[in-house]
Amino acid sequence: MPPQDGPLLWVGLGNPGSEHARQRHNIGFMVLDAIARRHRFSPWRKRFKGEVSEGTIAGRRVWALKPLTYMNASGDAVQQAAAFLKIPPEDVTAFHDELDLAPGKVRVKKGGGVAGHNGLRDMRRAFGSPEFWRVRVGIGHPGHKDAVTGHVLGNFAKQDQPWLEKLLDAAADAAPMLAEGRAEDFMTRVALLTQET
Repeated sequence: MPPQDGPLLWVGLGNPGSEHARQRHNIGFMVLDAIARRHRFSPWRKRFKGEVSEGTIAGRRVWALKPLTYMNASGDAVQQAAAFLKIPPEDVTAFHDELDLAPGKVRVKKGGGVAGHNGLRDMRRAFGSPEFWRVRVGIGHPGHKDAVTGHVLGNFAKQDQPWLEKLLDAAADAAPMLAEGRAEDFMTRVALLTQET
């Protein structure tokens, strides 16, 4: 993961507007909000075609960005912020929903494919490179590809709330490990904190 010096850009992927706020597709926004709250980031303000907030985690300057361009054009906001802040793709981390992981499971990886995720696809287009980090947050698969759109754009159900709240807390708690470049430790900590008790 990134060396311990320059600033980091953490991007939550989602769609703007209150009608999308509780949708599974917006879990990237939710995770970033939880991290910014826990680590007392600055108030969110409009900039770079999105909302930004900044703070320090484990001694690293972290810029949090929620693009307001809608998922399919996320790359425009990310590229603008990264260029202005002089942050290379390898110091950028996208937090996004992942169909192929069970609800509440988290995986971190650098680069790779986009698995049909339009937000990741657009970031890759904007950077001209897949070499950014991804925090893949599981929302589960509805079981049939025809049901995917409704699942992704559907709101979290009441029965999802316990694991969702636990996950958001865990991600905020483990964020310093991510800032330090300790992806494995971050995943282990989140898994530990979200275990069924």
